[in-house]
Amino acid sequence: MSLGIASGTGAGLGLGRPAAPVAVDLRLYGLLDVGVLGGDGAVLADLAAASVAGGATLLQYREKDIADARAALARIRAIRAAVAGRVPVLINDRVDLALAAGAEGVHLGQSDLHPEEARRLLGPQAIIGLTVKNGAQADELYRLPIDYACIGGVFATTSKDNPDPPVGLDGLQRIVFRARLARGQGLPLGAIAGIDAGNAASVIRAGADGVALIGALFKGGDTEGRARDLRARIDEALSARTA
Repeated sequence: MSLGIASGTGAGLGLGRPAAPVAVDLRLYGLLDVGVLGGDGAVLADLAAASVAGGATLLQYREKDIADARAALARIRAIRAAVAGRVPVLINDRVDLALAAGAEGVHLGQSDLHPEEARRLLGPQAIIGLTVKNGAQADELYRLPIDYACIGGVFATTSKDNPDPPVGLDGLQRIVFRARLARGQGLPLGAIAGIDAGNAASVIRAGADGVALIGALFKGGDTEGRARDLRARIDEALSARTA
């Protein structure tokens, strides 16, 4: 049974201070989404390797409504073998598959297993990320044992069926502000949905530490070149923000 993570749901779960932070580089976060990119494990592995060669800093395997867990596990293992430890590979939603594959961690939604339970199962060194969609959820970050949060959706996207309207750059800025109040400057904050080479820098200027991408990175060919271009734009925007 999944546990919600809306405001106030931490009561009674034995939540304490978040675990010691794991260093997470969110600058260029590639989402290997089976629903968008297909389920060919060799293709996904090649895309993963190319993105890392171009500068991706973190990868996630995402497959909603998994019908064949064994096939999913085989794809995850192929991706991890292709990456060869150069960047962490996280699993969307499924703590069991992360454990079985020896993945570096998980990314959780607001209706998935509670981060406290995921931390108990995966241990202190695992990377645990969380989707945050509004300010109220950002306010709760102070109590959660997570290593990063992704805010979104920022812009409209066709990669995921999202009933919530996009928050836009102004909404992203407001949620980042509340997340920083809740957890300070040490928690990396990413942005997700509808981000591409044309708007990635504006997302960074709005306060995100990195961007999560599917189509802008993995569709259309030349994944390595796309990654290199995106990484350069992100790094330039981050440098300008801290200058």
